[in-house]
Amino acid sequence: MALPSLFILLFLLGFAESQSFTHPFNRTDLQAAIGDMRAKSYYGFAMLLQMLNGTSQPTRDLTFLMPDDKELSASSISIYEVEEFLLKHAIPMPLYFNDLSHFPTGTLVPSGNSSKMIRIHNRGRGDFFVNNAQIVSANVCLNSMIKCHGVDAIIEYDN
Repeated sequence: MALPSLFILLFLLGFAESQSFTHPFNRTDLQAAIGDMRAKSYYGFAMLLQMLNGTSQPTRDLTFLMPDDKELSASSISIYEVEEFLLKHAIPMPLYFNDLSHFPTGTLVPSGNSSKMIRIHNRGRGDFFVNNAQIVSANVCLNSMIKCHGVDAIIEYDN
């Protein structure tokens, strides 16, 4: 079981490296993703992305794992931590839920923060976790290269 996970991880890392700068993150994609987030009531996450708009932006296409507004309002994110928070809630390549569902339980995928890894817990569409957070709303962002999925918690990482 560990060997297939290792191959998937190596594939993802290689793919993420090769794709990092081929499709620059552009304002059109960002605005389309923010519109999709708002349409599904992920206002808080959309607002965090807009806070970065113009100051710094990711240089590649991502998959965002978005906590809902209730979870975001219970967290304490300072203005200086917004980019780090967003990158910890991202995978450095665009993945639909169908793509994620192919990863077996135990697979580690890189987060947008290069020092953090996300562990997949795959027990099917209704029971799919990234670290401690369950995906509760799949394929929210469909109108841009950016993909996103709603999760039920702020993603936590082991130290």
